[in-house]
Amino acid sequence: MADPDTGAEREEDDVLEPAPLLELRDGLPPVVDTEAALAVTIEAFASGTGPVAIDAERASGYRYSARAYLVQLRREGSGTALVDPIAFEDLEALGAALGDAEWILHAATQDLPCLAAVGLRPTTLFDTELAGRLLGYPRVGLATLVETVLGRRLRKEHSAVDWSTRPLPEPWLEYAALDVEALVELREVLGRELEESGKAEWARQEFDHLVHAEPGGPRQDPWRRTSGMHRARGRRALAAVRELWQARNAIAERRDVTPGRIIPDSSIVEAANAMPRDKASLVALKGFRGRGAARYAHQWIEALRIARALPEEELPAVAARYEGPPPPRAWADRDPVAAARLVQARARLKDIADELRLPVENLMTPDYVRRLMWEPPTVTGPELSAEVTARLADLGARRWQIELTRDVLVEAIASPPAATVVPLPDPEDPEDPAEEG
Repeated sequence: MADPDTGAEREEDDVLEPAPLLELRDGLPPVVDTEAALAVTIEAFASGTGPVAIDAERASGYRYSARAYLVQLRREGSGTALVDPIAFEDLEALGAALGDAEWILHAATQDLPCLAAVGLRPTTLFDTELAGRLLGYPRVGLATLVETVLGRRLRKEHSAVDWSTRPLPEPWLEYAALDVEALVELREVLGRELEESGKAEWARQEFDHLVHAEPGGPRQDPWRRTSGMHRARGRRALAAVRELWQARNAIAERRDVTPGRIIPDSSIVEAANAMPRDKASLVALKGFRGRGAARYAHQWIEALRIARALPEEELPAVAARYEGPPPPRAWADRDPVAAARLVQARARLKDIADELRLPVENLMTPDYVRRLMWEPPTVTGPELSAEVTARLADLGARRWQIELTRDVLVEAIASPPAATVVPLPDPEDPEDPAEEG
């Protein structure tokens, strides 16, 4: 066959046909948004068999809250259900109907909190994203895994819509239903691969950890994550960033709107540097914009007044307070021996991860390594191995992780390299140079 552009002959096999689209086997079910419909759904899922595929849609980027605006479920013998959690006080009766069935989720940490908030909590689960990581798949998004593992394409066009919209358009609902359509089959294939690769027990420990993990507490000084805050000129401007961020957050929470839709971070930094004293000067700032820029001008001016009035000793520090070790880039100056330990530990962990074909951060949480290398146990000999084991377990490391990494971590503590070297960039550290630019 001749190429129409070049006239050259080409082989038919060189043209890769796209994978066929995944389709709903049972058609699109109606949204469950009445007590009668929920009762039918509960009965259907109580009588189903096998694991339950489950997913939730939030309105990230639109709403302040992280609540679920749609819950999708699928089970053998039950079919698919699309449940509107906003229509009910909670879904605890549905959770009870699922009993101790295994849940199948993708990226479980994203959905478990909002599902728990409506009364849905698993006793066991299988996370297809985490399974993909442990198996060494280079890309573990749901659509990519479904195409790679099952040979089907998922639609992606509605991934960032406002799920708080009512009524939900039919194309959105079909997109949501497809997210659970393939999860049971995907779990079966990935489960076999975990068994064949000898990683099934690792996965079981990871999944059990997800089920029993305590909810994370509030982030320390969340205002410090304001984008572009490094442009704030001095501690007084930092105080203004903090006050403006808190004012915006209060408005966003009250209105249940994502904060960036009121004013963007760039407007906060602009106003913090200029420190205007009245509405006219504030809204005249070239970089001060957003839907709530003028509407909430009184609140912004009051926040700036508070920042101006703060005594010097109450101004925020330029650098955030750290709970734990300093950023790795500072280790070589502050403690060259600790820096050497960290470099050796990271290098050896990467070797192990490469050999096992899994991301190094799944082999051992980087924060655990930093804490251990910055303040290692002071004992030696066999006691050091036992102390490292105990320290990692206390931090939250799973048994399989400790067994695979303990020896190299003990070696890094007991016999760090003599030469002082700068630690490797840490992609998990927001203050590390690897994240800049």
